Amino acid sequence: ASRSSRFFESEISDCLSYIHRFWTEKGVFSGRESEFCDIDDTSMGFRLLRLHGYDVDPEVFRNFKKGTKFSCWDRQMIESPSPIYSLYRASQIRFPGEEILDEAKVFAYKFLQDMLASNEEVLRDKWVISKHLPDEIRIGLEMPWYASLPRVVTRYYLQHYGAGNEVWIGKTLYRMQEISNDVYLELARLDFNRCQEQHQLEWHCMQEWYANFGVEQFGIRKKDLLIAYFLAAATIFEPARTKERILWAKSQIVCRMITSFLNNESTSPEQKSMFFTQFNYNIKLLHKAKSVKSIIGHDVVHTLISTLSQLFEGIFNKYTNHQLKDVWRVWSMKAEKGETTDYSADEAGLLVTTSNICAGHIAFNEDILFHNEYINLSKLTNKICHQLRQIQNRMEIGTSKSSINNMELEQDMQALVKLVLEESAIDRSIKQTFLYVAKTFYYSAYSTSEMIDAHVFKVLFEPIV
Repeated sequence: ASRSSRFFESEISDCLSYIHRFWTEKGVFSGRESEFCDIDDTSMGFRLLRLHGYDVDPEVFRNFKKGTKFSCWDRQMIESPSPIYSLYRASQIRFPGEEILDEAKVFAYKFLQDMLASNEEVLRDKWVISKHLPDEIRIGLEMPWYASLPRVVTRYYLQHYGAGNEVWIGKTLYRMQEISNDVYLELARLDFNRCQEQHQLEWHCMQEWYANFGVEQFGIRKKDLLIAYFLAAATIFEPARTKERILWAKSQIVCRMITSFLNNESTSPEQKSMFFTQFNYNIKLLHKAKSVKSIIGHDVVHTLISTLSQLFEGIFNKYTNHQLKDVWRVWSMKAEKGETTDYSADEAGLLVTTSNICAGHIAFNEDILFHNEYINLSKLTNKICHQLRQIQNRMEIGTSKSSINNMELEQDMQALVKLVLEESAIDRSIKQTFLYVAKTFYYSAYSTSEMIDAHVFKVLFEPIV
């Protein structure tokens, strides 16, 4: 959860492979080759294995269900919050048709909410003594997995991780140094603060870009820019991935600038036609910054081309430039032909493909963009994100309260998760970008402005001490 896990990818891969060897239809336990299994280890194992592409059957949780209730193991008299919280986290990684996970989620959520209603009880966990457990559970219930961003999760995890102060309960009280120790915490703190310093430098550059290119004239506030950058940095946080973050944030803002111009009532059909002509002409000159031309009243074209040229010039090769301009040209042509009356409808797919190209995932392999699975992922992600944007817009103008609990949306998210996590002909790193982008849209629609402000401060500006 601290995301310093990227330093230990091979070790984690070995551990997961080892766990999978001992996975059975009964579940798994922390003791090797044990026939006894519990819901805590099984839930953690299921969640991690599924997130890393292993084929694990959720029907294993029926071993821990009696009636409408789930237990850590059979015949247990009193349930404890920590194993049920593990079950709740596992239940959110659901594929279509997996009813047992829906049943587990409903039970676990209510159980944990009831426990939180009486803090005295939640502090008396049967397995661990941790003063931060109530807060960890509370944040976990407030922030569903679909709306969770990696850096936000990390920030709160480090805040709640007990390190060497945690005491485990068995036949005696003991500590588990392999799980809870101060060295892990110090490494994670140093890494988080290092990333945050890099993000602050990038945010300074983003503000300069905002001022230099007149972004404000399109109705985009500096706070909108901050949130766009935050969504990118909270998802793609590693210091070495600066270009991906910047491109993600700027692309999202440029999309909004273009959409603002095209949807403006004062923009005539002639101006729109002139815009697309100018846009398509300049997009061909993406790699030639000095060739960029602008028409008065169409500064958005100049901003887009200049920004992309500035970002890629001297950094990416001609293949990357070619791929990027093709993606943006296809997007503009689709809008010009009137295939959609909502110019922001394909924004998510544009962000995904732009990010994948920038990350080098598509290099010398353009055919992947025309693969049936990639096309299906794009369509599904666009559909999901368009729905979420509409929900967000209705909430912002006050025409409706939160309506994120939409059955069709839930089913689409489950389908997307399945497509991304299951093994297929497309590399996981490419598919993962679809889920990353969808989760930022879900986060924006789900979170209140106060919650977003708090997360922005914690992730970008408040160091961990």
